[in-house]
This record gives sequence, C-alpha cells and structure tokens, in this order.
Amino acid sequence: MTDAEQSASDAASAGRRVAIVTGGGSGIGAASAVALAREGWTVVVAGRRVEPLTALVAEHPELSMDCGVADVTDPTSVHNLFARAVNKYGRVDLLFNNAGRGAWSAEIDELDVKEWKAVVDVNLTGAFLCTKEAFRVMRRQDPPGGRIINNGSISAHVPRPLSVAYTATKHAITGLTKSTALDGRRHGIACGQIDIGNAATDLTKDMASGILQADFSTGVEPRMDVEDVARAVVYMASLPPEANVLTMTVMATTMPYVGRG
Repeated sequence: MTDAEQSASDAASAGRRVAIVTGGGSGIGAASAVALAREGWTVVVAGRRVEPLTALVAEHPELSMDCGVADVTDPTSVHNLFARAVNKYGRVDLLFNNAGRGAWSAEIDELDVKEWKAVVDVNLTGAFLCTKEAFRVMRRQDPPGGRIINNGSISAHVPRPLSVAYTATKHAITGLTKSTALDGRRHGIACGQIDIGNAATDLTKDMASGILQADFSTGVEPRMDVEDVARAVVYMASLPPEANVLTMTVMATTMPYVGRG
C-alpha cells in the first residue's frame, strides 16, 4: 500500500470527514480549521504562503491537519490542491471558501481598475474556482455529496463607505452560494453562506481605534472573538446531508449593522 493509500485508509477507518479550508493561515480560516479538526475532521489548511500554514499545523500536533499551498486565483493551483487531497485522503466532504482580500478605500471614480480586478480575482473568481473543483470531486466520489460554505460578509447586505470592489464581490458571493445550492441538490451537495461582522482579526484591528462610518464620521466598533465565528462554521459543517444553513449572520452584538446608514 502506498503512503497516499494508507492515509486515505486511515482517514476512512477513523470515520474522518475531510475538509479544505482556504485562507487558512490566519484569522477566521485558521480558527475554523482548528475548530473543525478538534471535532474530528481531517483538515487541509490552504493558503498562498507555506510558512503560516506549517506554523499552524505545528502548533497542533494532536490534530489531523495538513498543509496545502495554493493560489485560489490560479485554476491549475486550485486543481492540484483538490487532487492532492483526494489522492491522500480519498475524498473531500467540506470546502470552506474563506480566502479573501479587501481593497484600499477610494471614491468609485478614483479606484484603479487593477485594484478592482485584484479584489474580484481573489474574492469571487477564487471562490468560483474552488467551488468548481469541490463540485467536480463531490459529485463523483463514493458516496457522492458534500458541503460548501462560502465566507460572505455583512457587506453582502450593506456596504461600508468607499468599498465598492469588496462590497460588489460579497454581493456576488451570495449569487454563487444560491446557484451552487440549487445545482448541487441532485448531487447531494449542500451550499451555505456565513456573513461575518467584526471578528477580531488583524484585518479588523483598525476598528478598535476608529473606522469610517456611513455618515463619514469615524467611530470605534466592537469586535467579537474569532473563535465564535469558528464555532458557527463547525455548526454549519456538522449538519446532516438533509439539512443546510443557506445563510447565517454572526456578528458582534453591538456593532453598527442593524440600521447602518
């Protein structure tokens, strides 16, 4: 038996489900990967840079976690990520489409088209490429089926000022989620979206000192522990095939979301 066959056999004999988490080197992705692994998943933590991935895996030697270096904007890189997971573990049961990026704040007429395209490439095209590969694997594996969770954003509902590129992609993620949920029905593939507001990560640290509000004033915003987001992801992932969370909003309780603007 080859090493790959042994890994797949070990995962199957342990009853482990296999997950791929993109953008897994830090923040929401890292917290979710660890939380899933603690619940018995075998987790392939994916990202562009190998150093944070290997550091995360090394911090948790007791968990079934593996590194998968991949650029979600590159079709070949994404294909290889999923092919490696299938070759090593036999199947993919969950994709958490978490990789994403923001854009610098700008008036619409001052936003560089290159910046627009860079945000679309990661947030939307990257999510599509990973969904495409997950769908391909899930509907052909035995037994077929699986689950895809897309990281949307509260910006999928209401924008922040000067954020046209990010906001547009997060609205588009909602369309991707619903189309995937519809097309996945006959293949046993569920798809849902988690919209997150103010998780305490490096990307939201400016909220603690003050961030631009809808009236263009600056205000401090409360944040929530990223572990609470990870728990929500685990809940969505743990549902039986007959149930699905199509959309979930998890947010800092007192953040200015309801009534924003």
